[in-house]
Amino acid sequence: MSDCLFCKIIAGEIPSKKVYEDDYVYAFDDIDPKAPTHVLIVPKKHIRGVKEATEQDAEIIGRCHVAAARIARERNIENGYRTVSNVGPGAGQSVFHLHVHLLGGRPLNWPPG
Repeated sequence: MSDCLFCKIIAGEIPSKKVYEDDYVYAFDDIDPKAPTHVLIVPKKHIRGVKEATEQDAEIIGRCHVAAARIARERNIENGYRTVSNVGPGAGQSVFHLHVHLLGGRPLNWPPG
């Protein structure tokens, strides 16, 4: 999508601090981190959000979480981390391209928010 921030980041039109990339996902450090590790994992296919995803998108959503687990191992935060997908503006989604937040490196309280 030509006006999507994350599509532009994936295409290299907007700089980012790349953490991981494969054929399906692109991961980069969040520019406003909420934890010592705050990485965004984004499918290369534009999907507006979780609520717009279809059954055909299940594999790519799973690949986002597998990438998050890989990054967590690399960052040595396997003792506790969180993956989060905000769905809609009421939950804090501000970029409408499905993405998974990987948060860790400090104690994470529950409930969040």
